[in-house]
Amino acid sequence: MAADPQKIHPVYDVEAPNHPSAPLVPRSMSKSDAGDPERVVLQQQQQHPPQHTIPVMHSRPPKKRRSCCCRFFCWLISILVILIVAIGITVGILYLVFRPKVPKYSVDELIVTQFDISDNNSLSATFNLTITARNPNKKIGIYYRGGSHISAWYDDTKLCEGSLPKFYQGHRNTTVLSIPLTGQTQDATGLQSSLQQQLQDTGNVPLNLKVNQPVRIKFGKLTLFTIKFRVRCNIVVDNLSANSSIRIQSSSCKFRLRL
Repeated sequence: MAADPQKIHPVYDVEAPNHPSAPLVPRSMSKSDAGDPERVVLQQQQQHPPQHTIPVMHSRPPKKRRSCCCRFFCWLISILVILIVAIGITVGILYLVFRPKVPKYSVDELIVTQFDISDNNSLSATFNLTITARNPNKKIGIYYRGGSHISAWYDDTKLCEGSLPKFYQGHRNTTVLSIPLTGQTQDATGLQSSLQQQLQDTGNVPLNLKVNQPVRIKFGKLTLFTIKFRVRCNIVVDNLSANSSIRIQSSSCKFRLRL
């Protein structure tokens, strides 16, 4: 019986160190029989120096001034809105509490003490007006301040002027005022002719009274700042002869308030 041939198997040493299978020279390099691989690497680095990237510095964008302006205008508009709302609320409360009513005025009497033309064609006029002022409010008083002005006009010509006295008008009070008006109109020849023609055609003379009166309104114990009353009265009289009985045929007054 023949013996089995003896098989030889390769034996690996487990304790032997692992040797790298990578080549000693990098793959990107060609082998050189004459020189050292490190020397070749050094030569390549000298021929192709590494390029350093320069970091790009991005500057911050400047702050826009528009943002500051927008912020300022937003604050300004907000403050104005708050003030308007506060004033509206205050006026609403005052209206509900005091129920204000418009004062009423009427021209009751007109006395002409002088209305004649001098030698130099100037017209001198002196009127004495009786005006009734009524305050219909229960809880509101009116201080009539100085600096008022009242004038009498025929068409576009001012005949005479004066002022109202200073006084306080209480709640639901009626005050009768006697107001003198004086004035002089230069070159009044045309004015006298116009008045005579007016009397012949219609038998009356229309006059306009303009009153500007600064006042202070008193709501209970609260007195407001100075405001202006503006009154316009249209009256029609039968004549303008001096020292004669003058009858007021019609009278109407309109009241306006100016802040």
